[in-house]
Amino acid sequence: MSDTDLELLARYARHRAEDAFAEVVRRHVDLVYSAARRQVRAPELAEEVAQAVFADLAGQAGRLPPRTVLAAWLYQVTRRTAIDVVRREASRRLRERVAHELHAMNATAEDCTHIEPLLDEAMHALDETDRAAVLLRYFENKPLREVGLALGTSDDAAQKRVSRAVERLREFFAKHGVTVGASGLVVVLSANAVQAAPVGLALTISTTVLAGATLTTTATATATKAIAMTTLQKTLIATTLVAAVGTGVYEARQAAVWRQRAVELHDQAGEQIQQAQRERDDAVRQLAARQSDRERLGQATAELLKLRGEMGLLRQQNSALAKSQTVPAAASDPAGMSPGFGTLGDYLPTANLSDAGNATGEALLQTLLWAVWHGDVKRLESIGAPFGGQSEPGDVVGEIASREAAVFQMLRGIVTNSAGFRLAAKPMPGGKGLAVRVDATPRPESKADALYKNANFTFYLEPRDAGWEFASPPGE
Repeated sequence: MSDTDLELLARYARHRAEDAFAEVVRRHVDLVYSAARRQVRAPELAEEVAQAVFADLAGQAGRLPPRTVLAAWLYQVTRRTAIDVVRREASRRLRERVAHELHAMNATAEDCTHIEPLLDEAMHALDETDRAAVLLRYFENKPLREVGLALGTSDDAAQKRVSRAVERLREFFAKHGVTVGASGLVVVLSANAVQAAPVGLALTISTTVLAGATLTTTATATATKAIAMTTLQKTLIATTLVAAVGTGVYEARQAAVWRQRAVELHDQAGEQIQQAQRERDDAVRQLAARQSDRERLGQATAELLKLRGEMGLLRQQNSALAKSQTVPAAASDPAGMSPGFGTLGDYLPTANLSDAGNATGEALLQTLLWAVWHGDVKRLESIGAPFGGQSEPGDVVGEIASREAAVFQMLRGIVTNSAGFRLAAKPMPGGKGLAVRVDATPRPESKADALYKNANFTFYLEPRDAGWEFASPPGE
């Protein structure tokens, strides 16, 4: 619908259009219920407040000012109604507590069981005034002031009449074999004389009566106008009585609801306490586990830092060792150092020997010395050395002929114990020979056999005053 709230209410006031009022309720029921629930703290009471607020709205539908903001009006009425309900519930709970305490002291369930079958007969035995006093005081829980006003007496006189009526009831029950004290009888009457009617009974009665009243009104409109004042009086009286009885029924039903609610809240509180305890225990265990993990992490971090420090130290030591193994040319020999044998007079430390190939005599000589130094038999065989006959590196001495083994062993010892090698500074006959002086301590007694020979080069080992020399054979 596109009508405003006030338009809907005006249509309801003029034509009793229930759909218009239902639309207003639909628009604002969430606002009213939420505001009521925040203030009364209970869903049942919030529903009661919402019903009361919209009942007030139905009564005021045709009298709201034109510029009324309905949401604000409903909110204000909700607050006032909720305050009244809270105060009423506080008073009711106080009465229930007092009644419960008195019941605990003087009455039992057995008293109620014995009294209930005789109660109506005992009430009938009282005179009309006493019976009215008991009904008002204990059936409807009226204060003595209202009882006195209803009976046309003072508060004290009403109290005396009520006490006499209770005593007569007690005597009646005693004559029928039921013994109960006056205070216990009062508690039984207050707590059990009026029981809650079934849920929905009041609505059923109201609907039925109102429907019948509508039909009767249509048929007897003229007679109603004739006796309007009398009917109005009867309606007021009937409404007052229904309200009085309904109040007692409603309060009894609400008492039962609140007792059940108290039991549920107690159970929920117990469950919540247990849940909180379980969560606390879980949190303690998780905290202990995290502390243990933190300690292990700290230990692992310390160990990692220690290892990193050791690795850094090892790198420094390795770097220093590598530098110490690489002898600079200036320190080893004043003439300088070359990465290989290039020209006569070049010096090559033993640590710098490498596989230089066999393209030139200088490269072939360096490769021969490198293979002997490392015991690389395969490489010796590949360049045609006479003592390179086995396929795998190993104990060469036990695998090759004795002469070749002796030569290899001698040369291996020389290369291993030499600091470096230098090309001898003298020309070889025919330009094919190369001489290498070996800076080593041991010296041979005589010339050795040829160490290497091919179409271009032949290397011999000869003694010299400054050490060993590799040279081509004399006369080449």
